[in-house]
Amino acid sequence: MDFNIYMQDFVNQARTEITEAGYEELTTPEEVDQALTREGTTLVAVNSICGCAGGVARPAAANAIHYDYRPDHLVTVFAGQDREATEQARSYFEGFPPSSPSFALMKDGKIVTMIERHEVESSTPVEVVQQLQKLFDEHCEEY
Repeated sequence: MDFNIYMQDFVNQARTEITEAGYEELTTPEEVDQALTREGTTLVAVNSICGCAGGVARPAAANAIHYDYRPDHLVTVFAGQDREATEQARSYFEGFPPSSPSFALMKDGKIVTMIERHEVESSTPVEVVQQLQKLFDEHCEEY
């Protein structure tokens, strides 16, 4: 089996999981700029192919949004796949090093805070859901 074809199946599954959960996929720097400068709150899920993305981050991303408070916009970039879009998104995460998987909460085009990879990989999906929902309580409007 061709390794690239094998890996593409994983990538496609990771993309499908996050978009079916309701996140808008951003694949170009222009899409990132348009999405991250919108008014209101935006949750950016920085997706990746690693185990903690599939086992913790994507399940948390899918479940955290079923809540009374949630961001106005849900978007995702895919680290290691859509490199230019991911770099452009990271340019908005001032004060935070590159990290994937991770979550960035933006408000009116400015970074509020992040849940970084080290917090994701050391947590369960339920713990990350709780972290996200705490941020939603603090910064988002009732849905």
